[in-house]
Order: sequence, then structure tokens, then C-alpha cells
Amino acid sequence: MDTAPTSSPDVPDVPEGEPRWLNDEEQRTWLAYLQATTLLEDHLDRQLQRDAGMPHIYYGLLVQLSVAPRRRLRMTELARNSKITRSRLSHAIARLEKNGWVRREDCPSDKRGQFAILTEDGYDVLRRTAPGHVTAVRQALFDRLTPEQQKSLGEIMMIVAEGLQPKEAGADLPWLR
Repeated sequence: MDTAPTSSPDVPDVPEGEPRWLNDEEQRTWLAYLQATTLLEDHLDRQLQRDAGMPHIYYGLLVQLSVAPRRRLRMTELARNSKITRSRLSHAIARLEKNGWVRREDCPSDKRGQFAILTEDGYDVLRRTAPGHVTAVRQALFDRLTPEQQKSLGEIMMIVAEGLQPKEAGADLPWLR
């Protein structure tokens, strides 16, 4: 009779109901990850605030719109791509509209749907800001890693992201909230 093993050599037996605590190496890795991601996000936010008067998340929204066909995306798709809640996206788009960088347009085929559209002013801001931003990203992340480390980091982040985005209906994901 084939049965699944109850434990593996790499995973110690843990009494039912007890958490599987991080070992010392896992704890060091977790804390390094938290510190690095917090510092990286702060670094990029400060660079973008200084250079363009916008937070990193707004820059990411402008980038997504800039590469979309006709520089427009449905709001639901933009939220999904950005991995943010619809309410956070709506607030961000409202701020970008006030700056004249984005405009909204109703979807003709869906009365509840809207498009976010990158304006020429928004595209100009993005074009002026991109060189400083890519320099900040390179200096803070890629220039510190070997090509092999860069590849490994990309593979690891894809595994983590895929694992946190279940495909089944009803999944609790930010863009569905």
C-alpha cells in the first residue's frame, strides 16, 4: 500500500496544533528579508518623492499604464497587476488625476467598469523620472548581486508570488477586496 510519509528528514516532527517555529538560519533569513524589503521600499519612495513628488506605488501604476495598449487599463486589471486593493487603487488614481497624469473613462461595455488612462503629462513625468529611478534600483539591488544571485532572486520571488496567488475562485487576494 502506498501512503504519503508523515514527515520528511528535513522537517522535524511537530506535535499537532503546535507551530513549526523558524530555526536560527530561517529566522536570520526572515529578518534579513524584512529589513531589506523595508529599506529598499523606503529608498525608492524617497528617490521618487524627491525627483517626481510621488510614492513608489504611483510610479508603478504609471509604468503599467505606459506599457499597456493605448496607455489604458481597466481599473480591475490595474489593481490585479499592482497587487493592491481596489480602494487603494481608487485613492491613488484620484491623486494621479489631480496631478493631471491620469484620467478615468467609463467602460462602454460595462456600466460599472472604468479605464485608467495615462495622459501626455503623466507620460512626460514618467519619462523624466525613469532614469533616476532605474539608477536607484540598480544601485540598491542589482549592482550588489552577481548575475547568478540576480537569477536566483528572480526565481525565488516568482515561486513566492505564485504560491501566494491561488487560482481557485474565492481566493482572498488584494485586488478582489
